[in-house]
Amino acid sequence: MNILLPDGNSITLDNGANALDCAATISRGLAKAAIGAKVNDTLVDLKTPLKENDTVEIVTFNSPEGKALFWHSSAHVMAQAVQELFPSAKVTIGPPIDAGFYYDFEVETPFTPEDLQKIEKRCKEIASQKLPFAKETVSHEEAIKLFADKNETYKVELLEELEEEASIYKQGEAWLDLCRGPHIPHTGYIKAFKLLASSGAYWRGDEKNTMLQRIYGISFPKQAMLDEHLALLEEAQKRDHRKLGKALDLFSFHQEGVGFPFWHPKGMVLYNEIEDYCRKEHIAAGYSEVRTPIILNEELWHRSGHWDKYKENMYFTEIDESQNAIKPMNCPGGLLIYLNSAHSYRELPIRNFEFGLVHRHEKAGVLHGLFRVRQFTQDDAHIFCQPDQVEEEVGKVIDFISRMYAIFGFKDFKVELSTRPEQYIGDLEVWDIAEKALENILTKKKVDFVINPGDGAFYGPKIDFHILDCLKRSWQCGTVQVDFSMPKRFNITYTDSDGEKKTPVMIHRTLLGSMERFIGILIENFAGFLPLWLSPVQVKVLPVSEKFMDYAQSVTASLAKEGIRAELDDRSEKLGYKIREAEINKVPYMAIVGEKEMQSQTLSLRQHTKGDRGTFSLKECVESLHQEIRDKSIPE
Repeated sequence: MNILLPDGNSITLDNGANALDCAATISRGLAKAAIGAKVNDTLVDLKTPLKENDTVEIVTFNSPEGKALFWHSSAHVMAQAVQELFPSAKVTIGPPIDAGFYYDFEVETPFTPEDLQKIEKRCKEIASQKLPFAKETVSHEEAIKLFADKNETYKVELLEELEEEASIYKQGEAWLDLCRGPHIPHTGYIKAFKLLASSGAYWRGDEKNTMLQRIYGISFPKQAMLDEHLALLEEAQKRDHRKLGKALDLFSFHQEGVGFPFWHPKGMVLYNEIEDYCRKEHIAAGYSEVRTPIILNEELWHRSGHWDKYKENMYFTEIDESQNAIKPMNCPGGLLIYLNSAHSYRELPIRNFEFGLVHRHEKAGVLHGLFRVRQFTQDDAHIFCQPDQVEEEVGKVIDFISRMYAIFGFKDFKVELSTRPEQYIGDLEVWDIAEKALENILTKKKVDFVINPGDGAFYGPKIDFHILDCLKRSWQCGTVQVDFSMPKRFNITYTDSDGEKKTPVMIHRTLLGSMERFIGILIENFAGFLPLWLSPVQVKVLPVSEKFMDYAQSVTASLAKEGIRAELDDRSEKLGYKIREAEINKVPYMAIVGEKEMQSQTLSLRQHTKGDRGTFSLKECVESLHQEIRDKSIPE
């Protein structure tokens, strides 16, 4: 039979051949690396039989699909190990995640670190047995009876929501799980296994449900890959923005406001520097700044569509016996500003931006420092334009995003085009036009991108930008969304050149995304050692002894007068101790003053992690610092 390959070539296989046979025909190395396949764009097991003219792509661990498949199989291995060691444990779900997998269990007592060690050891034993993953399809009734007999109540609950036959995967003869698959051929493909942590997790993420125990793990086809991953994890822990935020006195979190960050004075310096820079860049790019209220009437959210699609994530309050919502998004307010006056085609595009404070109800279990909060500020903008201006405006946004990321030291980023989700508003024809417009501009800009099916906003398709930090971790930040639907819902118009009323297109976009999240990313990327222009304290003035305190105070005051954020360490401590403290606090520069400096009216400059830079006059020091601030230099 004829089999088509992704590169357009084809190969001939015997009837009844499977995906692994296809890999072996292509090359012995590919067959060895293969763990699954995509047949006609559907991910399947390697044992899946092929048919005439199937399009087959062999999947290895190096692909995103391959990692997900590998880690999904590893989650099954871990679930088997748990039930062998803790026979009363009930299994729930165990999906792959961005870096590894987890599985949730109902157990009598929480897992201990010693339990995790035992489970990990058993996982490795199961892997070494090379137990095959075998798929079976059973009727709906048979599946319910099978899991009911095993007292797997969570699996029964899942099955009762379905009305179709079920697929089951066995590992050897001893263990099975309800699963669509696909999976690796056998457990022996897993050469390295590490369980990372355990925590509580509510069934289906609902705090009204049973508290389960979740175990997180990671696995690889080679031990060296695990070693490298664990080294990166160790480095990431050192860079944890929550720890650094506390150590550097930038922000804090409190039980009195769970999920709401408290910004300290030094944190506000960092926050304001970013905001001020963004404001200047927006104005230079032709945007006008606006601000919309955080509380708006319920009727508005019905009109915008948020009520039907997003109300579970919104907060509400009653004012004058009227129901109101605290805004989760800024766009309805931006539409009201547009509606406030009549507009002509000559005005378009209109580009309005705001640092919009929004509130979204996130479940307590997913809150994570600045990365996932309940209150955050978006560097939001709404562009109102004519349909034939969409591609040009989106192109300008892409260029804007690229410039901004480079300034903050992020020169590498990935791009996703997210298409229509299951729940959406608007016409299918309009969605197709919007998706095509975004695809066209990415192609014209020669931007590499991948399609993310079904992940668009409910009102329009979007382009998402994922920056890569120094550890090559990916962070979704900027987004551009083309919206033909909401302008119609709000009946906004402009007068065209022919005198007719037309509906403009609305482009939603953020560059940094959430200010809070972006600051968390910055802190981790730079391990707390921020570029000079962003550093809350730019120079720490260190007198050698109290004898030189007056001169140190005058140096500090002079630096401050020149716009340098300088801070005096006037403690009665030895100089070496003060230097170590400044290094720990990630201060970019230390100005050391003693007898020699006081006599010559100079200062000795020391740079973080690089040591002495020489002796400078105050004027020379200020000029050098101002130049570095203007250049927005990135620490090496």
